[in-house]
This record gives sequence, C-alpha cells and structure tokens, in this order.
Amino acid sequence: MRRPLILFAVLAVLLSVAAAPPGRAPADPTRTPDTPAYTAELRSDATGAHWRGHERITFANASPEPLREVYLRLWDNFRGGCASPSVQVTGLDGTSEVACTALRVPLPRPLAQGASGTVEFDLAIDVPDGIDRFGRDGAFSFVGNALPVLAVHDGAGWHLDPYSELGESFYALTSDFAVTLDHPADLSVPATGTAVDTPGEPGRTVTRAAAKRVREFAWAAGPFRRIAGQSGDGVRIAVYSAAGVSAEDARAMLDLSLRTIDAHSANYGTYPYGDLALVLDNAFPFGGMEYPAFVLARVRPSAVIHELAHQWWYGIVGDDQYHAPWLDESFAEYAMDLALNDMGEGCTATTPWKAAAERLTNPMSYWDTHPDRYEAVIYDHGSCALHELRRLIGPDTMSALLRDYAHAHWNGVSTTAEFKAAAQAATRVDLGPFWREHRID
Repeated sequence: MRRPLILFAVLAVLLSVAAAPPGRAPADPTRTPDTPAYTAELRSDATGAHWRGHERITFANASPEPLREVYLRLWDNFRGGCASPSVQVTGLDGTSEVACTALRVPLPRPLAQGASGTVEFDLAIDVPDGIDRFGRDGAFSFVGNALPVLAVHDGAGWHLDPYSELGESFYALTSDFAVTLDHPADLSVPATGTAVDTPGEPGRTVTRAAAKRVREFAWAAGPFRRIAGQSGDGVRIAVYSAAGVSAEDARAMLDLSLRTIDAHSANYGTYPYGDLALVLDNAFPFGGMEYPAFVLARVRPSAVIHELAHQWWYGIVGDDQYHAPWLDESFAEYAMDLALNDMGEGCTATTPWKAAAERLTNPMSYWDTHPDRYEAVIYDHGSCALHELRRLIGPDTMSALLRDYAHAHWNGVSTTAEFKAAAQAATRVDLGPFWREHRID
C-alpha cells in the first residue's frame, strides 16, 4: 500500500488470533492448503454495491500432517463492521468465527498429504458507504479483499492475524481464479486478470475474469471512463477513471504505467499476467492500494509507480504482510525511487530511530500501535536501507541480487532470513554490521 495520506488512529483492539492447537506448536514448515483454485459466480444489484452468488474452492494438502480444517479469511468484515458483517458465508456446516475476519471450516474427513478437498458456499457481499479499498464513493464501488480466500498454515500454525487499517495483514499463496460478475450494462467492472464481457439478460453484462498464479482477486464497479494501451513488452493496461479525474490526468497515468510496467519487468522479471487495470479516484484516503493485476490509486505518479512495483514485491514475490511488512513496502518504495531516478542520496540522516524497540522488521502489530512511525520506518528507512545496501555492495551486484532473488521466489514467499542469506551470498562484504545498523533482524 502506498503510504497513507491520513494516518489512522491506533486500533482499539489488536488481537493475535493464531489458531495452533493449544499446547502444541506445529513443527512442519510446509505452507498449506496448496494450489488453491477459486470459482465464483456473483450477481450485483443496480448499484454494483451488493453482490450475491456462490463460491467454490478446491485445494490440496501439501503437508505430511493431515489437514482436518481450513479457515476462510473474511477480511472485509472488519471494514464493514463486525456487528453487521459485509461479507456473509452460508451453506456450510459446523463453522465457527474467529474475531469476525476468519471462519473455521471443518473438513468432512482429514486430508492426507497430496489429497484434494473442496469447500463451497453461498456468498453475500455488501460494500459499505465510505470510500476505501472496500467501500463506496457515490456511484463507484471498490471491492478489495471481499472474496473469501484460504488462510495459510505453516510451522507457526494458522495465520489468522487481525485486519490492519494502517497497512496490510494479507498473506496468501498463489492461486487460480475464475470469477463471473453479472452486473448492469451501464457499469464498468474492472477486475483482476483478463476479463471478457458478454451480453447477459436485457440491460445486463456478464464479465468473466480469469487469473492464474495470483494471491487475491479484486474488482470495482461504477460508471468509470476507460482508456487503454499496450506497453512495449505487450502488457495491456486499462485506466478506469472515477468522477473528478480529468481526461488529461487519466492519459498521463496510462502513459506512465505503460513505461513503468516495462521498467519494473526489466529490473525484476517479466510481468506475467498480460493485463492490468488501474482504477483512479482522487477521493481515496490513501495514495494507492495494490492487488494482483489491479491497482487503486490517486492521480499521483509516485503512487502509481509504487503500486505497480507491488506487482512484484508482494504479488509475484509473496510475503506475510502482517509479520514482515518491510518485505513488500520497503522494496516497492525502493523500486519507485529507481524508476524516478532517485538514488536515495543522504537518506539515512532523514529517518533517525525514535525508540529502542523500533525495528525495520517489526510486524504490523507494532506499527498499528505506533502509527506515527510506520511511514518513516517502513517506507523511508526501509527504502533507504536498500539504497545503502546498493552503495555497499555495488549497483551491479544489487541489481543482480534483486533480479535473482525475485526469480528464486517467483510465485513463492519471501522471508527476511532468506533475503539476508541471498544478499550475503551475493557479496564478499560482511553484511553483519549493515543488518545491525538498519535493525534488520
């Protein structure tokens, strides 16, 4: 997420709800459920803010431990209000809620390693008033993180962390999505992936969006103005503009995106999705928000460049955004700097540490209780640390490090330990003092 324009107040309640069985810490580090595939058919009302339909999820158990349950992340029930959930799942037996943003689903029988399972249910999504990544701006609805996805289980147990308004809590494995969105014909519905529109019932359009090896699926609905182009590398980018965005600004952001997507591809590996939707609204309370092949942003070049960098740093090279936010935000900010020809000269002095407990590698639980320091540390100091690393090991080595690291973790998950090991392997310089100086634990 691009640094917020308005820092949110400290959350009243921050609960860690990891659901490992009491008294037993799972030792198996395998991430599971594996190879999820999501199929959803949803129909909207006349406004595009209320959706009803059905979702089906297939998955496999990658772990040698039997899989007895799965958890659905219902992230937007925090945004919509836990007392009146905006995302409702029905048609499942024996479920139980965890802090309203997760739903435990027991499986009919344990799945052995390599065995496959299926969960399907009816789904209702009601986008709340108030513009946000899940919210409404008049006639425009933004539907981010609304489609239920599987939580990840690994050596730490189930990752059921709380929603963060300040940043992101999202952690998912790459998956395939096939989503059908039936909506009024006078509404445009940009979405993750490659979309095809066909006529539906009189006055309605059916948008079928497909995406492979992505971590999430998001969409929007409204009377957007649309322009499109194709980059030199062949990436198709469409810009959807809400009211208040001029045609000139939309064209400028499209031209910028077409250049930027190819520049990031050259640095970190070819963009794999073929299509990308950029949705512009200058009323967003943040600079921008990233989803695979789908970006929400204000008309701000730095925000657009940063969010496009997230297609690699979080989208392709995944991470646990709640426990290690620096692994995508600092890296996307650094990529933005390079695209703007900003080499971070003298940046260390601009981001002094303010507390002994501050660490670049702190989780969102820390930043949600120290919101005034989130931007300065995760964005400013984080990108600065990467600039300092480039100066320490040399620009060519740094470029090769990031390109090779992205390739090694393509469609996988990055951890701080893995990045530190890769960086040390790329140079003869002892990086121990560097990690200590920049508080990268």
